[in-house]
Amino acid sequence: MKIAVPTKENNQIDAHFGHCAFYTIYTVSEKNEVTEKQTFPSPAGCGCMSNIAFDLSQMDVEIMLAGGIGEGAISKLSSCNIQVVRNCEGDVDELVGEYLAGILRDGGTSCQSHAHGGDHTCSH
Repeated sequence: MKIAVPTKENNQIDAHFGHCAFYTIYTVSEKNEVTEKQTFPSPAGCGCMSNIAFDLSQMDVEIMLAGGIGEGAISKLSSCNIQVVRNCEGDVDELVGEYLAGILRDGGTSCQSHAHGGDHTCSH
């Protein structure tokens, strides 16, 4: 299994999925242990307007631990068979550990609206 986490500086989850600096990708063994950690650059622009869901699915990502994320991005990730856990915050390594321990649960609320500059306004 692989888990992706939108990441910003200092190993913290980014509060906005589509604007992160990069994604941290964790490979998890059948024993539920992290066996590899790598980074994947974030495409420019809003997550619901990019190919990030397809790119991550090609890397066999199955889980996305996200901070703020809109319904458009969730829909794209779901269409690529990536389950989203929303409203996560904090250190990405700790979040993955909590997820693997069964402690981390979906926050249940998606972003409703974000202005992203330019002419694009996401209404997730």
